[in-house]
Amino acid sequence: MGFFLQDGNQLFTGALVLMLMIAVLEGVMMLIGVGISDMLDNLLPDMDVELDAPETEAGGVLTKLLGWLRFGEVPALILLVAFLVSFGVTGLSIQMLSESMLGFLLPGWLIAIPVLALALPQVRFVGNVLRRFAVGDETEAVGRNTFIGRVAVITIGEARAGSPAEARFSDEFGTTHYVMVEPDTGEIFSQGEQVLLVEERGAHFRVIRPHNEHLLAKN
Repeated sequence: MGFFLQDGNQLFTGALVLMLMIAVLEGVMMLIGVGISDMLDNLLPDMDVELDAPETEAGGVLTKLLGWLRFGEVPALILLVAFLVSFGVTGLSIQMLSESMLGFLLPGWLIAIPVLALALPQVRFVGNVLRRFAVGDETEAVGRNTFIGRVAVITIGEARAGSPAEARFSDEFGTTHYVMVEPDTGEIFSQGEQVLLVEERGAHFRVIRPHNEHLLAKN
């Protein structure tokens, strides 16, 4: 423990501690029916990441970086956890190497930027793996605009005006999708109820109660 708490390691140890705190909090929140991942994705803007956008545009470099990291294609919380783990483990590994070869630790602020540069490709790797796992074969990938007209089932929370809930459905390829939904009217949808996706609104979808027996039979 002495090694992890030394001055040069506090930044990297702190990243790992924060990761563990997020994991514990996510587990507790899931027990009461609310996931941090869903809340975070719902709060973040629905970004249309263009990797070919000119770098001269305001925020163009940041937009390209987020797209490179698969932001918007993989849950933001997973990317955050992957970054914290990569940053913490990479930093501590460099410090262990420094101590064994040089006999002392490097200042944390001095190696923070190189560690960040080494951590980001690791986050991208995790994003690529999870993205392919989520969408399967590229030939079976579907866009969010094709979700309209799907019947989903509320899985977590209670959907009401101003308070989205998580819903699940499977596409024609058998891929399961999780989306945040909010009633288009003043109705309230509880866990286990079926809803019909009728409109995309940023990070979530507007839904109504499905009445078409044909749609219910297909689901």
